[in-house]
Amino acid sequence: MSDDSFVMEMCGNKSAWQIEVDGIEKIDLEAVGAKIESAGYTVGIRTRLAWTFSGPAELTLYPSGKLLVKTEDKELAASIAKFHVEDWVRA
Repeated sequence: MSDDSFVMEMCGNKSAWQIEVDGIEKIDLEAVGAKIESAGYTVGIRTRLAWTFSGPAELTLYPSGKLLVKTEDKELAASIAKFHVEDWVRA
């Protein structure tokens, strides 16, 4: 699935989706992580390499702005991608 603002690709094991936001090469992990947490996700690991979250799906956020969404549910992944693009990264 892709549009003007992001690309969503299924990972090889078919139980996760990678979301890349167009035009974003680096994010502030603290700022974006706080937005994800305020959306109801629980923060797991916080390192300079990645943050993890648990909630409706397991998430891994990278400094590049990529988000790994661990779910086999494409519709759930797409709705999380929409939040990631519109509310978390670009807001």
